[in-house]
Amino acid sequence: MEKLATRGRPREFDVDQALAAALRVFWTKGYEAASLTDLTEAMGVTRPSLYAAFGNKEALFKQALDLYEREKLAYVRRALEAETAREVAQRLLLGALDNCTAQGEPRGCLGVISSVACASENSSIREYIQARAESARNAIIDRMQAAVAAGDFAVPVEPEAIARYLNAVLQGLSVQAGAGASREELQRIIDTTLAMWPGR
Repeated sequence: MEKLATRGRPREFDVDQALAAALRVFWTKGYEAASLTDLTEAMGVTRPSLYAAFGNKEALFKQALDLYEREKLAYVRRALEAETAREVAQRLLLGALDNCTAQGEPRGCLGVISSVACASENSSIREYIQARAESARNAIIDRMQAAVAAGDFAVPVEPEAIARYLNAVLQGLSVQAGAGASREELQRIIDTTLAMWPGR
């Protein structure tokens, strides 16, 4: 566990804990609305210490997004390993539900919150988030292509279209969770989506 000393008075802080605190700020407010004051207060560091340890705000956000994906989105990889396309969809939807309604955690998805909230002057952040999302979307498209080849669907299905549909539902869950929808309300959306799923 890495520790860094701040300038001025001898003082140490835990880099991992500081990054986790920054993640919560970004997750709660989005990139745009998270000020340096919000971040330094939550992290328990001075601005010079933040810059020395993480770089600027954009670099800090990218490191926080890496942490978010490692810790909060591990379910995506497990979902893609499911046996059928319907099971893939079910694991993705339930994983997203757990993630965006977890007790004591900010509601919604960090990537969705930040990309929606980013203004034009922060297009580099929005493009970075979209590139990460595109990578995940391509992995789902590849999995749906394999499912089509395996005969998972009862009707003709275009892999990219079904992957984008699934992604739209996932984003919708995040947005509605952030707007205050209850877990029960979100579960009904998942149940409906799976009931309408065109395959086994």
